[in-house]
Amino acid sequence: MSSLEERDVGVAAAPGSSSAGLGVGAVGAALEAVAGVAAMQEEVGIRREGPESDPDEPPKKRVKIPEGEAGKLEERLYSVLCCTVCLDLPKASVYQCTNGHLMCAGCFIHLLADSRLKEEQATCPNCRCEISKNLCCRNLAVEKAVSELPTDCTFCLKQFPRSSLERHQKEECQDRVTQCKYKRIGCPWQGPFHELPAHESECSHPTKTGTELMGILGEMDQSHRRDMQLYNSIFSLLCYEKIGFTEVQFRPYRTDDFITRLYYETPRFTVLNQTWVLKARVNDSERNPNLSCKRTLSFQLILKSKVNSALECSFLLLKGPYDDVRIKPVIHHHSFSNDTNETDYVPLPISDSVECNKLLAAKNINLRLFIFQIQK
Repeated sequence: MSSLEERDVGVAAAPGSSSAGLGVGAVGAALEAVAGVAAMQEEVGIRREGPESDPDEPPKKRVKIPEGEAGKLEERLYSVLCCTVCLDLPKASVYQCTNGHLMCAGCFIHLLADSRLKEEQATCPNCRCEISKNLCCRNLAVEKAVSELPTDCTFCLKQFPRSSLERHQKEECQDRVTQCKYKRIGCPWQGPFHELPAHESECSHPTKTGTELMGILGEMDQSHRRDMQLYNSIFSLLCYEKIGFTEVQFRPYRTDDFITRLYYETPRFTVLNQTWVLKARVNDSERNPNLSCKRTLSFQLILKSKVNSALECSFLLLKGPYDDVRIKPVIHHHSFSNDTNETDYVPLPISDSVECNKLLAAKNINLRLFIFQIQK
C-alpha cells in the first residue's frame, strides 16, 4: 500500500481521533469515500506500488491518475471538506456552524460583516441557523485533513501536501521566481531559480562604472528617504511637550434616516485636558455598502470642548493592544477652534477589504489614538 493510501485510511480511522468537529455529514461522507475506494481496489486488484516519479521529469508528462483510484477519492474529499460559501478548500482556519457546515475564515468574517451592514442576524448559507463568533468554533480536524490533501506547485506543477507547499515554493522549488543578487545595484532580471547561477555569471551590473552606479544608488536613496519620512515625522512629534494618547472604542449605531446607515462613534474621552469624540463611517456613507466587495472605513476627530484660542494638533490612529488588524500609521493635522471643531473624514489606513471586514464583524472597534499639541 502506498503512503498516500496509508494517509487517507489513517485520517478516516486513526484510533482515538475525534470526529465531533467534522460533523455527522462530513465524517460519514469521508468514511464512505474511503470504504468505497478500498472495496473497489480489492475487487479489481488494483496495485499502485512502483518506483517513484522522476523529479526531473517535465511537468507536462506527469502520470495521470486513473479514474477510480486516489484521484476519485481526492475529488470526493474536496466536495466534503470545501467551504459551503466559496466552494473552495480552506487555506487557513475553518469554522463550522452548530449543524457542522464548514466555512473558511474569509467567508465567515464576510458573512458577519454583511450582517452588521444590513442590521440582520448572520446565518449559515446552508441551513440558515444563526452564526456568530460565540456560536461557531474552529474545526481542527478539517484543517489538518485539508493540509494533507495534495495540490500543485504554482511553478513546477508537481504535487505536494498543502502543509509543505509553502516551504517548497519559497525554498526548494527549482522553478520558483527569483531575482539577481545584483538587484541592489539596479539589475532588473528575475526568472527561474535554476537559471540564476548562469545569469549571475554573465550579469553586466558588477562591471558598471562608478558614475553609472552612483545614478542607480541615487534613485534607491530617494525611495528610501520617502519610506523613512513617516517615521522621522513620528520621532519629531514625540519631542513635543504636550502629548496625549488613549484607547478608544468605536460602537456601531444607525442613522435616523428613512434608509438607515451604519456609522460608528466613541464615547467622549479626555486628552490634553480637552474633550473629544471620534466618528467613523463605512464606504463614505454609501447607500448600500453590503452590495460592494470593496469596503473602507473613514473617521473624523471632533473637539467637544470650548477653547479660547486655536488649538493646532497632529493626530494618528494605531491598532489597539489586543487587536490583530493591520494599520499603517498616517499623521493628520488640524487647527481646532470653536468654529472649526471637526476634521474632514480621512481614510482609516488599513491594508485591504479583508481587514475592514475584520473590524466590521466585531461588536466594537478598539484602536489607540495619539494627539500632539503643536506649540506656537
